[in-house]
Amino acid sequence: MKIIVAIKQVPARDSQLRVDSSGRWVETGDLTFEINEPDAYALEAALQLKEKNGGEVVALCAGPASAAQTIREALAKGADRAIHIEEDELTSADTLSIASLLAKAVSAENPDLVLTGLQSDDLGYGQTGVVLAELMGMPHATLIMEVEKIADGIRVKRELENGWFQHVEIPLPSVLTIQSGISKLRYATLMGIKKAKTKEVKRLTAAELGVELKPVASVAKVYAPQKSKQTQLFEGPANEVAAKLVEKLKFEVRVI
Repeated sequence: MKIIVAIKQVPARDSQLRVDSSGRWVETGDLTFEINEPDAYALEAALQLKEKNGGEVVALCAGPASAAQTIREALAKGADRAIHIEEDELTSADTLSIASLLAKAVSAENPDLVLTGLQSDDLGYGQTGVVLAELMGMPHATLIMEVEKIADGIRVKRELENGWFQHVEIPLPSVLTIQSGISKLRYATLMGIKKAKTKEVKRLTAAELGVELKPVASVAKVYAPQKSKQTQLFEGPANEVAAKLVEKLKFEVRVI
């Protein structure tokens, strides 16, 4: 079974973020980066499938040259090889552009299964996996908690609302978006880190893949939300005060 795992480089979670001079993204010069956490769970799911069923795990990453660090981490954890679509200006690319890049690279590999994280920690759109599946013409499923290989394809467990789950059988090839926290993430061993230096990393560009990056959506402005304090006192009978409070929370604060 050949499994491709799409991974993304994102700022470390404890990073202090500052808006850059363009006002459309954050300053990246002094940031440290790491593998997107949901993608790390997708990688773990792929490695577990490989251990049970054999095959190959290929890490696929679209990002700048600095994303090589994230790719090496995936290789050190057990991916067999990697594909790096090296593009510096992907912060302005929308979901369709990124998915188009990934689809071109995936098509050349002819995999049995493509895994992505449910969403990215930086933008959190949660769209790349399903758009990729549509472009590839593959069946897909989201919010995956478990994946099991069966004779005619795979059997997956999906997380639904209110503690409910759905079990679905899907033919291969297919695309899955993996939910975070489905298993314990492995650490890269010293031997894995050494082996990662000798594993193949194929480097491509958007031009080589025949994809022109023309986003149909863009980020207009990035800014920190303004904080304000305001106190309102409600007077009257308890039932009237409770009704007013619920109305405020529902239609103004929008927390219920």
